[in-house]
Amino acid sequence: MDGKSKMQAEKHLTGTLVLSVFTAVLGFFQYGYSLGVINAPQKVIEAHYGRVLGAVPVVRHGINASRDDGTVTVPIPSTEVWGSSEGTLPPPGGSEDPAVSPHILTMYWSLSVSMFAVGGMVSSFTVGWIGDQLGRVKAMLVVNVLSIAGNLLMGLAKLGPSHILIIAGRAITGLYCGLSSGLVPMYVSEVSPTALRGALGTLHQLAIVTGILISQVLGLDFLLGNDKLWPLLLGLSGVAALLQFFLLLLCPESPRYLYIKLGKVEEAKKCLKRLRGNCDPMKEIAEMEKEKQEAASEKRVSIGQLFSSSKYRQAVIVALMVQISQQFSGINAIFYYSTNIFERAGVGQPVYATIGVGVVNTVFTVISVFLVEKAGRRSLFLAGLMGMLISAVAMTVGLALLSQFSWMSYVSMIAIFLFVIFFEVGPGPIPWFIVAELFSQGPRPAAIAVAGFCNWACNFIVGMCFQYIADLCGPYVFVVFAVLLLVFFLFAYLKVPETKGKSFEEIAAAFRRKKLPAKSMTELEDLRGGEEA
Repeated sequence: MDGKSKMQAEKHLTGTLVLSVFTAVLGFFQYGYSLGVINAPQKVIEAHYGRVLGAVPVVRHGINASRDDGTVTVPIPSTEVWGSSEGTLPPPGGSEDPAVSPHILTMYWSLSVSMFAVGGMVSSFTVGWIGDQLGRVKAMLVVNVLSIAGNLLMGLAKLGPSHILIIAGRAITGLYCGLSSGLVPMYVSEVSPTALRGALGTLHQLAIVTGILISQVLGLDFLLGNDKLWPLLLGLSGVAALLQFFLLLLCPESPRYLYIKLGKVEEAKKCLKRLRGNCDPMKEIAEMEKEKQEAASEKRVSIGQLFSSSKYRQAVIVALMVQISQQFSGINAIFYYSTNIFERAGVGQPVYATIGVGVVNTVFTVISVFLVEKAGRRSLFLAGLMGMLISAVAMTVGLALLSQFSWMSYVSMIAIFLFVIFFEVGPGPIPWFIVAELFSQGPRPAAIAVAGFCNWACNFIVGMCFQYIADLCGPYVFVVFAVLLLVFFLFAYLKVPETKGKSFEEIAAAFRRKKLPAKSMTELEDLRGGEEA
């Protein structure tokens, strides 16, 4: 960011803007908390399920190693939600002891974890409709009721059939997070000045990793992750929902929504003045007017039209691929293996080392807030993917040679931290806000809904399938992610445009330039010049 841009950014950073963005991203804090909170008290909750259902809980362990009795154990993910949870596996060729591993508990636990992602998938398609019908702020207010209700069910789980209340609470919370994960980027991108749009957009990911980290810490046995307090741990993000509800009453509506969707010019100007301070709002109003005219000419864009129209095809493909690259990058696998690798490296309390990974996760998300406007979205996305690719290769080498060279555990440890750092530099935060930057007002709600569904669906697929892939590939599971990361890098290099400091019209023009051959593009510009003349 040059000196002039920096001065403009500081000028536009008002108290109302800070309050509005902070309040909005509390929705992503709840998303992160819900992702991480279910894993820490797993054994305690399963024991409770066992008492309620009259079954013996599955014995689960935190490291991927063989015990003296030959039973193979697998690690429990520390910071990411898995659609299915594996416990003690029988020895090869042996038979499963139904008293130790009842299917009913596994089924209920899997549902307790995965219903969160199912709820998110279901609700993500309604984001555009709710955002347009109610407005951005009112929509966030209304959907908070889902979060409060879901957290209440989980917080009161011991007073009824706990497995049913937790599954229902997770599903309802997932419905909230699916809506929030679309509404929040929509609102933040629309209230942010162009000079700050990227930096404020990275706060989505910061809120997520902060939520994950806090859920990890509170989930420790001596805090809330015990038999007495686990319902409070599960329902605690309801406090953030209540805080967000009351703070939203102080936040202005999106000026773009007021001006472009409702045609309320004076209200839009009033909200702009609240958000920008004493700045003249007419420049942004002029940009909105231009966008409004374009939106009027292209009519309302449905999800079907988004896919069928060649006008949006490149932007839709990019929007979907950045979401896929975030979920299929292997970040879940890193968290999955981290406890095991720290254990083998001789760390006495690997759970605290895993929390250390969460701290690194959070710190480098903060750093990315400052990097994203200086280096640009595309550059950071590419750098992050390449860094993760190199780290995945190092991780594979470290895990494969761990039995031969003990010092390879340190290679694996370093690779874990580097992988997390590079994820938070680009593939972590950028997909959350770049989709809103790729589309103008007309197709934006539909695009955010589709991208949100894609993200949730990929989250669910990773959760359901990773365990089986890990069992099949062993330490070479990261080869799969290395190949995927290479594909994502090549795609981003060829197709993802730079959106730093550009208006929506300029970004759309960049897609048109990539789509049309040079001669056709020149003819199109000449034609437009003739029409303007």
